[in-house]
Amino acid sequence: MLLPVNAAMMDACVLATLEREDAYGYRITQELSRGIGASESSLYPVLRRLQKDGCLTTYDVAISGRNRRYYQLTPRGRQVLATYKEEWIEYKKCIDKILANNTVSEENQP
Repeated sequence: MLLPVNAAMMDACVLATLEREDAYGYRITQELSRGIGASESSLYPVLRRLQKDGCLTTYDVAISGRNRRYYQLTPRGRQVLATYKEEWIEYKKCIDKILANNTVSEENQP
């Protein structure tokens, strides 16, 4: 992907991935790497930060004698994701206008 993904966008993508179902780190990385090119090294700090911020909780499941840590959205995480989705709609409208060579109306300017 040519466009860089900032921290807020990465948070939104992780939360959206976990909205569908609980998942472990490697599985989240696989899904995000297909979409936005995320790597394991960039994902785990995001997961820790989202957990620290109260957006995620974890639980372990024993798989073949080893524990696999699953991440799950909290109610706060769902609220944060809803905010990201609302912001994304407005952000996308502004970018679409710019890329279509239209001017951004004054009401949409920061």
